[in-house]
Amino acid sequence: MNNSVTNTARLLMAGLRALLVLTLVTGVIYPLAVTGIAQGLFHGGANGSEITADGRVAGSSLIGQQHYSLDYFQPRPAHGLGSNTVNTRYKLIVSGATNLAADNPKLVASVEAAKAAVVKENSTADYRVRPSQVPPDAVTSSGSGLDPDISPAYAALQVHRVAERNHLSVAQVDRLVRDHTTGRTLGFIGEPRVNVLELNIAVKELASGT
Repeated sequence: MNNSVTNTARLLMAGLRALLVLTLVTGVIYPLAVTGIAQGLFHGGANGSEITADGRVAGSSLIGQQHYSLDYFQPRPAHGLGSNTVNTRYKLIVSGATNLAADNPKLVASVEAAKAAVVKENSTADYRVRPSQVPPDAVTSSGSGLDPDISPAYAALQVHRVAERNHLSVAQVDRLVRDHTTGRTLGFIGEPRVNVLELNIAVKELASGT
């Protein structure tokens, strides 16, 4: 009887010691180590890849924002994103793809309407956008609906409008687009891209002379 109680107590103490050690290792030491490494090597990413403007957080470089003012570059179409300005946090309501087939009449109608809007909105007094110039990312959303980037082709299509509305030269705005164009990751992964929020902040700063 005494041996049975002693063995049980020994097993319980062993289990308790294992619990305490594993809690310390996996619940304290490991999280602190991972957090320390992330903060040291990937500080920006570990803190949300924040973009600041005028001393405030304007958003994240990883999350797209809808901008309803045609004074600025427009992102890919998205649903579920609240309105914002360049200098306020985004208001996320819901995100997601349409999940419609390529030949779905609803999607086809949406793309055609978006293309017509892009042509109309980006045509200026001295520059006419042709429907053939409209790239796919100008009329379709990404899988998440939160893509922060657009293609250089879509950015270039918007240059004349942004320049006209901000009283800047086309050359000035075109230079901003080139400066904010990122090439393929490692030289071969993905496609060249332009971060819309970063570009819009640069436009605002240039237009205001700051």
